[in-house]
Amino acid sequence: MKRIWLAVLAVLTLGTAAHAQDASQIARVQSGQSCPGCNLFQADLSYLDLPGIDVSGSRLRQASLALVTMNGARFDNANLSVANLFGGRFTSASFRGADLSRANLVGAYLHSADLTGANLEGANLSGAELGTARGLTQSQLNRACGDESTELPAGLHIPRCN
Repeated sequence: MKRIWLAVLAVLTLGTAAHAQDASQIARVQSGQSCPGCNLFQADLSYLDLPGIDVSGSRLRQASLALVTMNGARFDNANLSVANLFGGRFTSASFRGADLSRANLVGAYLHSADLTGANLEGANLSGAELGTARGLTQSQLNRACGDESTELPAGLHIPRCN
C-alpha cells in the first residue's frame, strides 16, 4: 500500500511541477534571450528592453510586462491570459493566435502589431494605441473593452469598460 501511495504522490507532484514557472527560463528572457515554448508563468519582465525577442508558444499567464519595450517581439500562440502589459511598447510585435484574455493592455503601444487570431476576450484596451495594428477584427474587439482614448483602425470600435 505504501508503494501505491508514493506512486500517486509522485504523479501528483509531477503534474503540479509541469505548471510552475521555470526560473532559469525566466532569467534567460530577462537577459534578452529568446525562449520559444518556455514556461514564464508570473514572470516579471516589467521595465526591460527586449527588442526582437521570441517567446512564441510560451506560457506568460499572469506575467508582468508593464512598461516593457518589446518592439518586434514574437508572441505567436503564447498564453498571455491575465498578464499585465500596462504601458508596454510592442511596435511591430506579433501576437498571432496569442491568448490575451483578461489581459491589461491599458496604455499599451501596439503600432503595426499583428493581432491576427488573438483572443482578446475580457482584455482592457483603454488608452491603447492600435490605430495601425494589423489583423484586428470587430469580432475580437467586441469581446474586449476600451475607452474614448483607445486608438483603433478606421471603421472599428470597442465597447466601453465598466
